[in-house]
Amino acid sequence: MRVNDSGIFHRIRFAVNRSFHRHVKLCFVLLPVALLIIHEILGETGLIVSTILVPVVYLLFLNGAPGFAEVARDRTTGLVLKGGFLQALNDWILKAPEGGRSTACLVLELDDFGGLRSRFGEEVANDALRQVSARMQSVLRGTDVLARRGNGGFLLGLSPVRRIDLESMIQLSARLHEAVEEPFFLNGATIHLTACSAFCLQSRSPAPSAEAMMEAAGVALAYAQQQGAGSIRAYAADMQTESLPDPELRRQLEHALSNGEIRPWYQPQVSTNTGKITGVEALARWIHPEQGLIPPSDFLPIVEATGLSTRLGEVILFHALTALKSLEKSGTFIPVMGVNFSDKELRDPRLVDRIRWELDRFDLDPQRLGIEILENVIADHENDIISRNIRGLSELGCYIDLDDFGTGHASISSIRRFAIGRLKVDRSFVTKVDTDQQQQRMISAILTMAEQLQLETLAEGVETPGEHAMLAQLGCGHVQGFGVARPMPLEDLPAWVDAHEAEMDAALRIGRGIG
Repeated sequence: MRVNDSGIFHRIRFAVNRSFHRHVKLCFVLLPVALLIIHEILGETGLIVSTILVPVVYLLFLNGAPGFAEVARDRTTGLVLKGGFLQALNDWILKAPEGGRSTACLVLELDDFGGLRSRFGEEVANDALRQVSARMQSVLRGTDVLARRGNGGFLLGLSPVRRIDLESMIQLSARLHEAVEEPFFLNGATIHLTACSAFCLQSRSPAPSAEAMMEAAGVALAYAQQQGAGSIRAYAADMQTESLPDPELRRQLEHALSNGEIRPWYQPQVSTNTGKITGVEALARWIHPEQGLIPPSDFLPIVEATGLSTRLGEVILFHALTALKSLEKSGTFIPVMGVNFSDKELRDPRLVDRIRWELDRFDLDPQRLGIEILENVIADHENDIISRNIRGLSELGCYIDLDDFGTGHASISSIRRFAIGRLKVDRSFVTKVDTDQQQQRMISAILTMAEQLQLETLAEGVETPGEHAMLAQLGCGHVQGFGVARPMPLEDLPAWVDAHEAEMDAALRIGRGIG
């Protein structure tokens, strides 16, 4: 039988390397002593030979071997990769119980990192990764291991300690989140990142291996991402049986955004004074090829949890502007097309330039585009980028609507700072306004404040003629809801507009005849 010399060499090399890295401190301490003994026994010649042999042995048996000190590293961040991470964690799992110690595995994933890369490019995304990794390392001990995981992810292994529990891990996770969420200044813009993280304690691991701990932390991360940006979760055994969003539904969602299954339906808005159409709102709808119309409440939370809200916004905006232009060419004029913008979109430093480019692309006046933002966006964020973008869009000429007004805690100063043009009163204040005096007083107070601030008003969720009439009487400028029209696909909108205008003309002729 032929002996595989290469295989024997590599096995010897691995054994020597493993022993060296286990006792590296002892080796360096004893090296001078060994050289002195060699000099005493063999003289100067022996010392010279030994001095030459030391680096030769290192190069042959230690350098580049599979010890943790020389594992492959990520080119962008310089962090170790998954293989080196698992090797270190496995060693800790085996050794930790000997001294009554324990370890843990943590995974952290940047929220919407793909969106960051698409908006700012590869170079800025890589710079962000380097800064994030440096910040995380500043929080950790020198003996902990931080590794790269996928595009915007990191793996963390904690070197064994005597006391490690849920509370201490939650505190560590919070410190890591604080480090990640500190604003970045890249390409002249302030970038705000968030992350979700999850961890698995060694005592809760499904099996005594690094792979099991890492997979368990990954399961917990899926739950954290389901909760929303910035969430933290700890692994628990019953997570395997809890109900997570269907992975197949997520895959279909990404596919639907790419092939046109998700597109806007349009809900008209009318003036309470003239009855004329003053605009439409573009609302996302998913027409599934097998399941038919999927309610927004079923897929919008998954869009948010999977970091696809920016992509959804881009899709809806494109279809909305395409519809506005095509309707105009066919003879149907819509004054304003309202499009909802998430806070993630509003954090994009290039948003104003992108909207300007889109309007130029479709040859549309900026006043034809309504930017709808939720009240909680301006109430919860003192974000200079968001404020700058909203003000920039207003200065561009876009119509700024504050959506769901009354459900958040927006102050008058924030309404003025964010250059709001119209308040969209939430339907909770509109329901039964024709019969409920308390509702009437609330609406009256909102309309009085809007008038003093020189803001227009629109009531959402108007469902009955009585509500419509009372809102007009109280002085609300515009209404929207099922009582006016339900959201409809683009192909149905021209016929509805024609029928509505004909009804208004007929009412006007009757009024003139009576007069």
